Parts: sequence; structure tokens; C-alpha cells
Amino acid sequence: MESLATKFVMALFIPGILVVFFTRVTFHQLVGLFLTIALIAASVYAGYTHNWILYVADALSLTVGFWYANRMVANAHRRSNDELQD
Repeated sequence: MESLATKFVMALFIPGILVVFFTRVTFHQLVGLFLTIALIAASVYAGYTHNWILYVADALSLTVGFWYANRMVANAHRRSNDELQD
């Protein structure tokens, strides 16, 4: 059985990484966010997350991942526009 500390560390990193991954796969940051939220909701429903600290860590990681995904998409669009202008 995993300890609370292990679950906390995973909750800090995994949702943010998933948002970025799904954004890269689907090329849309909102789709990446919704897919990640669906996975987290499924894990909560299955009983893997049962502590409010883990909910806060998941939310923090989702927020940071979504911010980074938005930044990543904006940079890709900017580079694409720069290449078209040259």
C-alpha cells in the first residue's frame, strides 16, 4: 500500500505532466485539461484519492500544467508565425 507521502508527490507531478502530454497529443490545451480531469475523477471514483490534501495537490498540479501548456502552445504559434513571415 502506498503511503500518503508517495501519493502526495505523485499528485504534485502526474496531473501537470498529463495535461502537457495530452496537449501535445491533441494540439489543444483545453482538451488536455479535460482528459486529465476525467482521469483524476475516475481515480477518485475508484477510491485511490481520499484525502483533501491530495485534492489540493491535484488542483495545484493541474493549474501549473495548464499554465505551462498554454505557454507551450503560444510559443509554438509564435514560432510558426515567425517562420511564415520569413
